[in-house]
Amino acid sequence: MSIVRTVVIVMLAGTTLLRAQSTPPLPDPQPFFDAVRRNLTRSQDDQKLFGYKERRTNVNLNPFGRLGTNGTRLIEVTPTRDGAQLRRVLERDGVPVPDSQPNRRENRMPQGRTVVEDVARVLEIEISHREMLEGRPAIVVRFQARPDAKPRTREGRIARAFTGLIWVDESAHEVRRIEATAIDDITFGYGMLARVNEGSVVQVERRLVEGDAWLPTSMRFKGEGRALLFRKLVIDFAVEWFDYRRVL
Repeated sequence: MSIVRTVVIVMLAGTTLLRAQSTPPLPDPQPFFDAVRRNLTRSQDDQKLFGYKERRTNVNLNPFGRLGTNGTRLIEVTPTRDGAQLRRVLERDGVPVPDSQPNRRENRMPQGRTVVEDVARVLEIEISHREMLEGRPAIVVRFQARPDAKPRTREGRIARAFTGLIWVDESAHEVRRIEATAIDDITFGYGMLARVNEGSVVQVERRLVEGDAWLPTSMRFKGEGRALLFRKLVIDFAVEWFDYRRVL
């Protein structure tokens, strides 16, 4: 019996050693994060060059205080050379909208570097572990807001209210997925328009859409809050972006 026990222990030890040798170490954090930040900056600016289709729930408040429950819209989005967008409604609740005219929306988003650097200043990030995501190795990163964070952009102010995980494609150094939970209330219009409660959750997905361009493909936002100071707000809001095409 002792010989059998010894053989089993040796076999288990060998298997453990082989597994340890075949698992590569996690990447050095600073170079890894620098590469991810460069790619995010580029993609923020590249997104302004692409047209796409957008399917989303209507963000309209009904008399019962529910947001994002009034059906869906399919919108064609086309960028212009002066930085604006032309947005044309193609469908409402799956029904084509004939003769729809595009509406112009000015793009007030700051440069990609400004947004990415501001969010990076707001968040503390650390590498957690490696796992497979849809057949590709991904580095999982934990994030939370710095206690003394002072964001300068809207994106930075929103990021400060969340904690969660980021899945980064290990070879491409591109963000694939974000799952975040609000640890503080989020206000819109200084709290007069709406307040989204702590505990709200967001999930964002990104994909390779053309060449080396990785862009967002879906976002889901679920939570509760208050609208117009007193109406209860229930949010279950989804957006999909697809059929990307380079226009500019």
